[in-house]
Amino acid sequence: MLTSIAGRSVVVTGASKGIGKGIARVFAQRGAKVLLAARGAADLEATVAELKAAGGDVAGQVCDVTDWDSVQALIARAEADHGGLDVLCANAGIFPQTKMVDMDPEDWDFVLGTNLKSCFLCVKASIPAFERRGGGRIIITSSITGPITGYPGWTHYAASKAGQLGFMRTAAMEMSRYGVTVNAVMPGNIITEGLESLGDEYLRQMAESIPLKRLGNVDDIGNAALFFASDEANYVTGQTIVVDGGQVLPESLDAMKEI
Repeated sequence: MLTSIAGRSVVVTGASKGIGKGIARVFAQRGAKVLLAARGAADLEATVAELKAAGGDVAGQVCDVTDWDSVQALIARAEADHGGLDVLCANAGIFPQTKMVDMDPEDWDFVLGTNLKSCFLCVKASIPAFERRGGGRIIITSSITGPITGYPGWTHYAASKAGQLGFMRTAAMEMSRYGVTVNAVMPGNIITEGLESLGDEYLRQMAESIPLKRLGNVDDIGNAALFFASDEANYVTGQTIVVDGGQVLPESLDAMKEI
């Protein structure tokens, strides 16, 4: 069993739904003080109310993770409410599906800004808080798409997720002076509202390509993030955990027939 994180101050971006909501729930269930951040006020309020009803010590802050002032205000809120910052989960991300032939340059910029620039802004804004705290944890939600695999329609998403890992490795070096570790979780196909919107046929095809024969759930990602945030992971930095049910393992669909 991991050392308790009860009472620790945690910020989760993109936390109103999907993987971010799952991460926030896992930390809240274990007694952390969790500040949830999202762009949409209505979804954020609903999620905060749900987690509070389950006994979580949670609050919400509307935040545009592409805006420097908004991100700084988020970190300042965590320090003011919780007396400091222990864990930053840079999870906010979007994955609109558009092939390059139909993609506008503005579409590219929007995805890269939301997924990659936001990591830089959140980590940079957290440096003074972590320095005052004397250490901490940063967990980035990346993906298998981009760093390992590809899928038509997601060149911008894939580039942003691969870019997150390049950022993570150097950030881990720079943040070490503050006693902060920086790691990333790389989800495969996880059941979320966004994934379900891709349709039943997509979900069926993805499940068939996974050795465990099923899609993951958001708690699977939350539990991986919890490990990176734990005392037991205090000598792990600049590393990744793939959470995909074995999806990247088969050499071909024919290999799946042998299982």
